Amino acid sequence: MNSDRIEGNWKELKGKAQRKWGDLTNDDLDKIEGSRKELVGKIQQAYGKSKEEAEREVSDFEKSH
Repeated sequence: MNSDRIEGNWKELKGKAQRKWGDLTNDDLDKIEGSRKELVGKIQQAYGKSKEEAEREVSDFEKSH
């Protein structure tokens, strides 16, 4: 899945993202609006992960959805 597809399917994927990253609020996910870069940033903030770790998690999420 590429980043365009995340944006295009964000309404569908938002719930799955919330289940995976439960510390992200609905407000956080609404602000992300399917932006891969924003999702990576929010994961970094919420979980104290490095950019590389957050990128890897988002890549894994993309592959599985």
